[in-house]
Amino acid sequence: MSLIKLTIKGISYSQTQTGAYALVLSEMDGGRTLPIIIGAFEAQSIAIALEKEIRPPRPLTHDLFKTFSDRFSIEIKEVIIHKLVDGVFFSSLVCEKEGVEEIIDTRTSDAIAIAVRFEAPIFTYENILDKAGVFLKTEDTLGLNDPSEASEISLDTKNLLGVDKDSSYSKLSTSDLMEELEKAVADENYELAAKIRDEMSKRS
Repeated sequence: MSLIKLTIKGISYSQTQTGAYALVLSEMDGGRTLPIIIGAFEAQSIAIALEKEIRPPRPLTHDLFKTFSDRFSIEIKEVIIHKLVDGVFFSSLVCEKEGVEEIIDTRTSDAIAIAVRFEAPIFTYENILDKAGVFLKTEDTLGLNDPSEASEISLDTKNLLGVDKDSSYSKLSTSDLMEELEKAVADENYELAAKIRDEMSKRS
């Protein structure tokens, strides 16, 4: 069965399911999207890797995996979402070291967080998209309780990191904002760091 390449369309907090996030993947050559429910830590880890402007003072678990793999010359070739059972997605990391390929079973959320860091492609199979994929127009919304149902969700990664248009930092000077940003990152408060960074971006 042929593989279908996916890209990350967005990630957002669920308004209806406490502590849940929706990671939305979209097929590269089609209109279907694949919504996957993930935990808060994995959602933040993916969002931080996508933003690229926020650097944690200490490595997150997926950053550590990347450093470990690089140090021992292990390449992550691709991620394959290969099975869907009772609403749970199963994935594999396809790794290679010195020409020897290994396939490692992994949670889909971890696989995506790692794929983003390695810039590795993400694939799934046609039968999975047939089963769980939905067509999503720009004005449409996507549900979290059931991947096949419509509900309210914003597909904006920045929402996950706490970016707020009405920032309380609007009255601070640029130098003060820089100090606050450095402090927030040092304290590993990435939601606050994202708000400050957004305020700085609006001024530039």
